[in-house]
Amino acid sequence: MSMILSASVIRVRDGLPLSASTDYEQGTGVQECRKYFKMLSKKLAQLPDRCTLKTGHYNINFISSLGVSYMMLCTENYPNVLAFSFLDELQKEFITTYNMMKTNTAVRPYCFIEFDNFIQRTKQRYNNPRSLSTKINLSDMQMEIKLRPPYQISMCELGSANGVTSAFSVDYKGAGKISSAHQRLEPVTLSGIVAFILSLLCGALNLIRGFHAIESLLQSDGEDFNYVVAFFLGTAACLYQCYLLVYYTGWRNVKSFLTFGLICLCNMYLYELRNLWQLFFHVTVGAFVTLQIWLRQAQGKAPDYDV
Repeated sequence: MSMILSASVIRVRDGLPLSASTDYEQGTGVQECRKYFKMLSKKLAQLPDRCTLKTGHYNINFISSLGVSYMMLCTENYPNVLAFSFLDELQKEFITTYNMMKTNTAVRPYCFIEFDNFIQRTKQRYNNPRSLSTKINLSDMQMEIKLRPPYQISMCELGSANGVTSAFSVDYKGAGKISSAHQRLEPVTLSGIVAFILSLLCGALNLIRGFHAIESLLQSDGEDFNYVVAFFLGTAACLYQCYLLVYYTGWRNVKSFLTFGLICLCNMYLYELRNLWQLFFHVTVGAFVTLQIWLRQAQGKAPDYDV
């Protein structure tokens, strides 16, 4: 018999369960699928906004929007169009009922457990398709799925419930280079935004002075070409600091200190072309951005919520 078995509402950024249906079946296969719910909840930020995971006799479907994911478990023969139409209804009702501030600031698991009442009513309707009166919406959903089918998650991507290696964390030398592409940084602070803007400003100033140095070089044979190199190296160093502040890379802190060292060397070489205040400004901004890069570290492992 094709039917929806359960559903959950999960915050994307950290996998915090916000609400869930409370009538899980107790079969072995269904209990095994709950492990996949946990694993998927920790990887939502890395996955497309519409996905399907086939786990033998059961399918897990989910959609994500505005930082919240809506996930459901159904039998393998349950129609795709009904599954995603069900999730779409959950999404619309949840967005209407709760604003983004509430979902973003929630700290307790299942703090919106009262939403289970709507999940139960909607699930009962979709488990009896003959009673559905949304054929127009189903037609629209069928067309949408045809044009943009859900991403099929493979088991090798997901890994296993026992912690076996997966495509997201490969167990061999150099795996950090692969997993780092998916690593998320902590939310940017106001001081981080200021540091980013100041670093861009320093880069722009270096770039302008670099072009002026080129003009002077063309007009006068006595101009030192190394000044041009120093200005453009300073520009590149400032822009790379911006990159390190925004994105995670391997050896990120070491790279930031080396980049700051390059900024200091460039300004030492340009000592004759800048006054003390200009030198102080560029070096201080470089040090400030380096500090912000060091403070904005990668997010830790998501809490193991009992989804």
